[in-house]
Amino acid sequence: MKLHPPTFWKHVMTVLGGALGAQALPLLAAPLITRLCTPADMGAFSFWLAIVAVTAIGATLRMETAMILDHDTEQQRTCFGVVLYSATITAVIVTALTVGAHLVDVPAIRQLTWPALLTVGIGTWLTANMQTTLAYATSHNAFGKAARAKVWGAGTIAVAQLMLLFVGVGGVALLAGQLIGLFTGLMMARHFLQPPPARIGWTPGPEARAYLARHRNFWRYALPSNLLNNLVGQLPLFLIGMRHGAMAAGLYALTQRVLAAPISLLAASVLEVFKRQSVHEFQTVGNCKQAYRYTFKVLMLLGLAPSLTLLLFSPHLFAWVFGPAWREAGELAQILAPLYFLNFVASPLSYVFFVTGKQNVDLWWQLTLFVMTVSAFVIPGSLHDNVLWYAIGYSSLYFVYLHMSWQCSQNRLATA
Repeated sequence: MKLHPPTFWKHVMTVLGGALGAQALPLLAAPLITRLCTPADMGAFSFWLAIVAVTAIGATLRMETAMILDHDTEQQRTCFGVVLYSATITAVIVTALTVGAHLVDVPAIRQLTWPALLTVGIGTWLTANMQTTLAYATSHNAFGKAARAKVWGAGTIAVAQLMLLFVGVGGVALLAGQLIGLFTGLMMARHFLQPPPARIGWTPGPEARAYLARHRNFWRYALPSNLLNNLVGQLPLFLIGMRHGAMAAGLYALTQRVLAAPISLLAASVLEVFKRQSVHEFQTVGNCKQAYRYTFKVLMLLGLAPSLTLLLFSPHLFAWVFGPAWREAGELAQILAPLYFLNFVASPLSYVFFVTGKQNVDLWWQLTLFVMTVSAFVIPGSLHDNVLWYAIGYSSLYFVYLHMSWQCSQNRLATA
């Protein structure tokens, strides 16, 4: 199969246009938000958001990824039903667990307010259903409609947070604005895409059980792998908050948000197109090395300039854009810039593990990454020391990850 660059770039630019719109308002609002809230407020909100991000992965069972492989309407309807059921159960469980942890005074949960505790399940439910609806858009090449929904959601989050902060609501403004935006984005996505309505009952029906059995590799391997991946991504925030306090967590949260912007804007846009190209090529010729090679070059080209800019100038840029109180966040960004460049390149290409059915290989790598992350942050030292060890260890593992994914794209990687 020949990969046609004009078609590839046309789809990338469609997704990128939506991503730019979805990120423009939050990025423009960030300098105002950082002047209306403290690093401690940002740290507490980011902790809540991290819990939602991790639990939303579990809520989907990774079935939204399977939807991209199934184009039959009834199969996709079943997928929506499975996710809706799983997300509802997960939302109830995670709310009960966080409230219980707060009542018994678990240190990591202590910093969450009651509004945060009682809404973590709602955030999980909204995020899981939004992810599934966007996967439906990808399966039908409806990149433009998905882009508009993302713009509505992200724009609403930014505007709501700013308005609530401005009227003096306080730290809860970040949480309330996030929930308002998530709900708006989901409603607009369903309006634009008109996905098939899900069937749901008190227990999963025979169609749902058959669907789960047919796609068991997704919840057996991809689910724990992606849970670990998201947990590892949020683990530094948890550990920094526990060891160095809410202010340090807030500084790291802003660093993470800024460094993740190129991944959200560019790499995620390329990924949506790479999903379709790699699946089609693998089903046609038995490998997807051509799509992999082309996507790798695109990611290297797109990621180099932002990473160099952050590496050289981030302390000054952070102090200028977000205010002097956030200069230390720029110092952390300088340490992490090489790691985020590798993340930018490697993360979209990891989809080959799903395409070729090697989710278990990805799982073992994620387990290694989890151990490395915990080790980096339990070593005695300052905040900067811990972040440096984390960056070195994670970057080393990314080189291994890229090698494995390239072998996998050629269908030459043996199943572990």
